[in-house]
Amino acid sequence: MHRWGKPAHLTFLFFALLANIIVTSMLLLGGAATVNALTGVNTDLASFLIPWGVILYTAAGGLKATFMASYLHTAIIFLVLVVCVYTVYVKEFSSDLIYTGLQTVSGYTTAQCEALYSANGTTFFEAGKYSCGPVPENEGGSYLTMLSGGGLKFGIINIVGNFGTVFVDQSYWQSAIAAKPTSAHKGYLLGGLVWFTIPFALATSLGLSAVALQLPISSAEAGSGLVPPAVATHLFGSFGSVMMAVMLFMAITSTGSAEGIAVSSLVTYDIYKTYINPQCTGKQALTISKVVVVIFGLAMGALGVALNYMGLNLGWVYQFMGNAIGSAVVPLWNLLMWKDANAIGAVVAAWGGMVLALATWLIVCAAEFGEITVDNLGTLNPNLAGNIVALASSALIHAGFSLMWPQNYDFESMGKIEMLEADMSGLDEKDYTDQFLDEAKRWITKWGWGFTVLMVVIWPLLSLPAGVFSKDYFAFWVFISIAWSFVATFVIIVLPIQESMEAITGVCYFIVGKKAPAKAPAAPAEPEAKADEQAI
Repeated sequence: MHRWGKPAHLTFLFFALLANIIVTSMLLLGGAATVNALTGVNTDLASFLIPWGVILYTAAGGLKATFMASYLHTAIIFLVLVVCVYTVYVKEFSSDLIYTGLQTVSGYTTAQCEALYSANGTTFFEAGKYSCGPVPENEGGSYLTMLSGGGLKFGIINIVGNFGTVFVDQSYWQSAIAAKPTSAHKGYLLGGLVWFTIPFALATSLGLSAVALQLPISSAEAGSGLVPPAVATHLFGSFGSVMMAVMLFMAITSTGSAEGIAVSSLVTYDIYKTYINPQCTGKQALTISKVVVVIFGLAMGALGVALNYMGLNLGWVYQFMGNAIGSAVVPLWNLLMWKDANAIGAVVAAWGGMVLALATWLIVCAAEFGEITVDNLGTLNPNLAGNIVALASSALIHAGFSLMWPQNYDFESMGKIEMLEADMSGLDEKDYTDQFLDEAKRWITKWGWGFTVLMVVIWPLLSLPAGVFSKDYFAFWVFISIAWSFVATFVIIVLPIQESMEAITGVCYFIVGKKAPAKAPAAPAEPEAKADEQAI
């Protein structure tokens, strides 16, 4: 609003709300399917019940509640994760056993796969329904390679879709704004590296062991996120089911509360305060926020039921996500980073990119399969084409408009955005100086691009010469997964406590009725330093 005006504000408001709806839909689809598989509770009923656990404490505690929940729930998730990784590769099996199992399975013929599943009591086997036999588009049909056409396609879809959530999802922005400026930029990069542990370690342990052990998990069940529960139940029995149920609850309530607060923030500040009641007080804003959290939670329960009846699952929505919100990524990036970015170009790029992406998605689906169905739309090629078009077309459109009619923005109006209530408690004025912000930008640009190139380009390229992994190479890969899991668990649990130790100590003193000891004053500057300062 402060840079590009009302049309751009309404455009990005739409995409932000759409991102929140999509992310919450994935939570409900995966959560309801897992609850149904573990407990037998009706999927539709689970879709309605899951949001209530989030609504209750989110409406009562607000953003602070989501921060506390995110820390506690993430700590539990990572503890369960390291238990699973340790059990698969140290206690129960080994990298050699999983390696041998994966090699054996990829060498099965269709007839052998049918015989295997018939022997296990599964008589409805269909070719390609289970992870059995050679993998199409993989080097040698093996599961033990980075040379994977399907993996590359999914990787691109994953990157575009997650670009969309990071840039367009309001929950990321509000967390950054609420965090201390000195912690935000470094914390986000560290958080990304820690987050990567979850897909990397779970896929390397539970995902690969599901294939190596040939558990009867169909593609539809895998698409609903049921691989980890199936493997955990196989390894630990009923305790594994409980672990996965707890892990699921932690993930859903942590992310779900953040999404609820994100929607309430958008409705309260970007709709109510901006267009309905510009003079609203903090008390009024708080009331509106709580009402929106409750309404959004109930509406998402109904949406979860609707998506189930449409035959959609977690994997389908995840791959589709970039088609819907990927076109807003580049305009939002340019909003903060490029002084010549043009308002009209941003609006046209966001809407135009979305229309082109959805059209491409449908056209490629029709061209590949001859008909457009829900199942066909959830496959790799249509989503790959749509995701690429969403990101690339919006970038080209916005760049074209901006180069023809550059704005030459000075960013001053953004610096004049006022808080609803001028509460600067716990913040240091130097954190908002141009010097600090410029230094933070340089830091995150250097390390952000560095880790992006390392993770997305260098690491995969270094694995390509290996072709199909040898037993030793796979063991090294597993070692990296285990080490990353334990280091990430330590970081995510210990560092927040260490950083907040002063506040935690103060609370403990308050609980026992004592006053926290005064902080020692900073040491005076040395005489030599004072002389140098005076000389300067």
